[in-house]
Amino acid sequence: MVYCVGFLCIIKKIKEVRISFMRMVDIIEKKRDGHALNKEEIAWVISEYTNNNIPDYQMSALLMAIYFVDMTDEEITHLTLAMAHSGEVMDLSSVAGTKVDKHSTGGVGDTTTLILAPLVASVGVPVAKMSGRGLGYTGGTLDKLEAIPGFKIEVTDTEFVEMVNESKVAVIGQSGDLAPADKKLYALRDVTGTVSSIPLIASSIMSKKIAAGADAIVLDVTTGDGAFMKNLTDARRLAHMMVRIGALANRQTMAVISDMSQPLGEAIGNSLEVVEAIETLQGNGPADLTEMCMVLGSQMVVLAKKAESLEEARALLSGALASGKALEKFREMIRNQGGDDSVVDHPEVLLTARYEVTLPAKQSGIIQKMVANDLGIAAMMLGAGRKTKEDAIDYAVGIKLHKKVGDAVQEGDTLLTIYSNQQDIKDVIERIEQSITIGKSGEEPVLIHEMITE
Repeated sequence: MVYCVGFLCIIKKIKEVRISFMRMVDIIEKKRDGHALNKEEIAWVISEYTNNNIPDYQMSALLMAIYFVDMTDEEITHLTLAMAHSGEVMDLSSVAGTKVDKHSTGGVGDTTTLILAPLVASVGVPVAKMSGRGLGYTGGTLDKLEAIPGFKIEVTDTEFVEMVNESKVAVIGQSGDLAPADKKLYALRDVTGTVSSIPLIASSIMSKKIAAGADAIVLDVTTGDGAFMKNLTDARRLAHMMVRIGALANRQTMAVISDMSQPLGEAIGNSLEVVEAIETLQGNGPADLTEMCMVLGSQMVVLAKKAESLEEARALLSGALASGKALEKFREMIRNQGGDDSVVDHPEVLLTARYEVTLPAKQSGIIQKMVANDLGIAAMMLGAGRKTKEDAIDYAVGIKLHKKVGDAVQEGDTLLTIYSNQQDIKDVIERIEQSITIGKSGEEPVLIHEMITE
C-alpha cells in the first residue's frame, strides 16, 4: 500500500516535471503537423500565456496552426475550460434552480436580452446574466440598459446573487477577471488574421459562458450580412461545435441559427431599442423580434426544467406576456438596479434626438434587401455605436424602420426615420440608401434556419 502511494506520488512528480519542461515550440510543431494537443499541453499553454511567460510571436504561431489544422471536439473543450478557469469563475450555487444563460453571436437591432431576461424570469427561471458593450455596428446590451436613467450595470458578486435570488433576474457587466485568457487571446487573434477560426470562436464564447456560472446555455448563432458568420455552412458548424463543447463540459446546451440579413425588429439605437423592448413586453412588438424571443425563451424554460416541451414552454411565456407579468418583471429589474422604472409607462424619460429625418421610397415595388451591417454602420455614424472602445455613445440617436424585407411599398412611402443630433447627415443617408433594394418581386424573409440540440 505504501509502495503504491509512493509510486503514485512519483508518477505525479514525474508528470509535474514533464509539464514544467514543456516547450512552446514543441507544442507549435505538434499542432502544425496535424496532431491533437492533450489536456495538459493546452492547460500549460493557457496558463503560461495568461501569465506572460509565452511571447506573442509564439502564441501567434500556435493560433495560425490551429486556424489551418483545426481542432478536435476534445481539444476545443480542453481549451474552453482552461480559458474559463484562467480567472474568476462565478459561483452561483447559492441561487436556487437551474441557471440558464443566453448568448447571441451578434447582429443589428438585437434587443432580445432586454426582453428575454424579464420574460423568462417571470415564469420562475433564474436569469443571472453578464453582458458586454457594443463595438462597431453591433449593439451592446449594456449600452441599451444604460440608456435607462440611473441603471447600474456594475454591482458586487453578493449583490448580483441577492438580486437573482429575490427577483429571479439581473443583467450586469462582465467582470474584468472573467476569462482573462480569452480577452488576451482575442486581442492577439484580432491582429493575426485568426479571428475567423471557428474552434477559436467557439472556445471564446463558451469559456465566458462557463466562467459566468451558467448551468445551461442557449445560443443564438446569427448568419447573414449583419452577422459574424456570413454563410449558413459556417454558422451551422459553429452551432454544432458549441453544443458539443457544452455537452463535454457538462452544460446542457441548445442553439438556434437565426437570420441577420436584415435588422431584427424595427429599432436600431439604444433608447429606441429600450422602447421597442417595452412594446414587445406589452405584447405590441415587431413580429420577428417577438418570435425570436419566444423561440429562445422556450429553449431556456425547457433547459431550466420548468416545462417538458418547447410547446409547453411557449404557452407559459405567452401567458406571462398576456398577463403583464413579464412587463412587471422588467420594471422590477430596472428598479433593483437603480434605474428609473417610470420608463415602462413613460418612455419619454429617455433621451430624445434633436432632429428627425424620414427617408421615402424612390420607387414602387417589393423590398428585397435591407442590408443589416450597412444600417448598423449608419446608426454607428450617428453616434449609436462605437468605432473604438473609447468612443462615447449617444443614447438618443438611431434608426426606426417602418418597412422591412418582403413589404410592398409605393413611391414616396416612408421607409424609415433617422433620429440624429447632427444636422448634416448626408453620408448617413447615402449609406442607408445603398443598403435598401426595391424590386418587382420578393421573397418572405427567413427568421429561423435551424435548431441544434447536438
